[in-house]
Amino acid sequence: MANFTYSAMTKQGKSKKGKIEASDKNGAITILKDSGYYPINVTEESALQKEIIIGNPVKTKDITIFCQQFEAILTAGISVLEALDLLRSQTENKFFKKLIAEVYTSVEAGDSLSGSMRKHDKYFPSILINMVEAGEASGNLEIALQRMAEHFEKEYKLKQNIKKATMYPMIVSIIAIGVIVILLAFVIPTFVELFADLGAELPPTTKALIGISDFVIHKWYILIGIIVIGGGGFAYFANTEYGKMTLSGVKLVMPVIGKVNVKIVASRFSRTMSTLLASGLPILDALEIVSKVVDNYKVEKGFINARDQVSKGVPLSKPIEEMDIFPPMITHMVKIGENTGQLEPILNKVADFYDGEVDTAVSQLTTMLEPLIIVFLAIVVGFVVISIVQPMFGMYGELGTY
Repeated sequence: MANFTYSAMTKQGKSKKGKIEASDKNGAITILKDSGYYPINVTEESALQKEIIIGNPVKTKDITIFCQQFEAILTAGISVLEALDLLRSQTENKFFKKLIAEVYTSVEAGDSLSGSMRKHDKYFPSILINMVEAGEASGNLEIALQRMAEHFEKEYKLKQNIKKATMYPMIVSIIAIGVIVILLAFVIPTFVELFADLGAELPPTTKALIGISDFVIHKWYILIGIIVIGGGGFAYFANTEYGKMTLSGVKLVMPVIGKVNVKIVASRFSRTMSTLLASGLPILDALEIVSKVVDNYKVEKGFINARDQVSKGVPLSKPIEEMDIFPPMITHMVKIGENTGQLEPILNKVADFYDGEVDTAVSQLTTMLEPLIIVFLAIVVGFVVISIVQPMFGMYGELGTY
């Protein structure tokens, strides 16, 4: 599929410009004609015209607001096409505005809403596309969008809590590195000259500090090289199958942080699974989507394996237990849900429980990290100060003997 820019005339004689996705130029012209437009100019985008996109420009907050507004507009009795036109005009995210415009054009050409969104599955989450498809099939699109709005609102709050917990340590760490570099590059050399002029006998700690300072000033390129090579090697390792499995596994067993990550994964699994099952999606399809939203490679592979086992008739609780990742509560609740036929409402309650657990765990983690970072910074700065002051006291002692 390629992107084309076009200018066309409507049946009312108004000019219209925009972008459209098609297999080729003739396909783009056909789509425009089927939509009731008279094409004037259709041009395939060149490489220079295409936007350079780093990461996903459509954030969870954008998707949340999109679902909330979409549901409210449809509930008011407005058609899907008119709703998309309203959403396009109200969206502040410029990229998302263009994306909605392309969905609008596709729906206008006769495609389903879910089919139009699936053309842009890089930006629309798979869970949203499948829920919209289920809503269209059942005639309950408003309910599907309402559930998605609630789902993404909770996901957004979760991400904000995680961001809040990591922001303070990151800022303090950056400040600490900056202070250390300034001390090593500018402050220590001044004292080195003073010690050399006075011919003072330097203790081991001061010699070590001067050695580090000299290395940072005169051999910084080696340090940069080590960082670049080390970073490149780590990035390569992190992209291998073994590396992804190892690192994602480490995230789940790290002291303190590992427990928080497990609770986050448990919350995402139970909430997503509950939402999908409530919409009537088959369990195998639900597991496939769940594997994509847990945000942990090891857990993702675990759910892919779980899907295979469930397709062979194995109860879901068994492969979940075999993952050896989730707390026993998850396994027991899934087993109860399967035995009673109430898996969806039980998982919904589990999701509410772990949402609260994640909030508490993230808050405790923040409280714990703050003093640890301060202590680390105090040790580093204290080492530098002692290394400078110690030889000075030695010199004063020698002067006192004369």
